[in-house]
Amino acid sequence: MTRTARTTNPVKGRHPALLEHEARRAADVQLRVADAITKFAGSMNFVYIHAVAFAVWMIAFEKSPWPTLTLVVSLEAIFLSTFVMIGQNRQAAFQQAKADHDFVESELELKTNTELTRAIHAMTTELHSRVSPTQVSQDEKLG
Repeated sequence: MTRTARTTNPVKGRHPALLEHEARRAADVQLRVADAITKFAGSMNFVYIHAVAFAVWMIAFEKSPWPTLTLVVSLEAIFLSTFVMIGQNRQAAFQQAKADHDFVESELELKTNTELTRAIHAMTTELHSRVSPTQVSQDEKLG
C-alpha cells in the first residue's frame, strides 16, 4: 500500500487527525456548545450586536456611570475568556493529534523506504553476480 492510498480521505483530502478530532468533538454536547459560542463570539455580528446593545443600555436603561452594565460586561468577559481558552485547548489537542499521526506516518514511510532500499541492494548485488561473477568476487575480496 502506498502512502497516498493510506492518507487519502473521502472528505476532500482532509487530514485524518482532523477528521478524528472533529468526530470526537461532535460526539460531546458541551464541546459543541462551546464551539458554537466561540464561533459566534469571534464574528463581526457579535461586535455589532454588542455595540447596539451597549448603546441602547446606556441611553435607555441606566444613567451614568452604568454600574449594572459594567457588571454585565465584566461577567461576559470572564465567560468569553473561558471560551477562548477552550478554543486554544481544542487547537492544541488537534495539533498534538496531527503531530502524532504525522509521526506514525513518517516512521512507517521510513520503515518502508529502508525495506525497499535493502531489497534494491539485494537485487543489485544479485544482478551484478549474474552479469559479472569474477568482478563481484574481486569486489568482495576488496570490501
